Amino acid sequence: MDERFRRLAEQARRTIERGLHDPSTFRAALVDVPPAERDTWLDLVLGLDDLHDDGPALPPDGVPYLPSSVDVLLRMVDASDLRSSDVFVDVGCGPARAVAFVHLVTGAAAIGLEIQPALVRAGRDLTSRLRLAGVSVIEGDAATLAGRMTNGSVFFLYCPFSGARLAEVLDDLERIARTRTIRLCCLNLPLPPPPRRWLARRPAASEDLVVYDSTIAQR
Repeated sequence: MDERFRRLAEQARRTIERGLHDPSTFRAALVDVPPAERDTWLDLVLGLDDLHDDGPALPPDGVPYLPSSVDVLLRMVDASDLRSSDVFVDVGCGPARAVAFVHLVTGAAAIGLEIQPALVRAGRDLTSRLRLAGVSVIEGDAATLAGRMTNGSVFFLYCPFSGARLAEVLDDLERIARTRTIRLCCLNLPLPPPPRRWLARRPAASEDLVVYDSTIAQR
């Protein structure tokens, strides 16, 4: 990576640690980095240097941790119209890379759900180091926790599971959707989500990312 961008990453990290972070300035600095180097730049900002190994707590039908690319996360933010007033929920967050990113680039509160204790500790360490008061990591089975995130407005599923567990998540989210409109962002799901009449698919901006709006909020 060019030394100039490395210095900018270090500067961004210090700004965040001091509580002086501005989402629009952060995004401008990020998009100035060449696309092929944006993931490295973000990891420098967040102080992440290694992929985390999965442990025995990963369910048999769970998917090993794999970070989303920065450009995919940017597309998700834009495709879902994610704003600072939203509450972003990452269903299976790993070490909180995506939730930290969404908070930093939008100012939205962000919640990560993760079943593996080692990844939960890594995520909480990240939020503590950077003093990200708007980001939290909750330990537990995301398939059962998602429906308890009653303040969530944008839910992100990056291939966390499918089949009966995904159907369970959708049924739980329906109860939230009856109180207000939510958005569901699905990335690289092995199969389309089980059909639900309360979900309306937005025109696909890409093959890998699909965004749904709920349609049953009671006024």
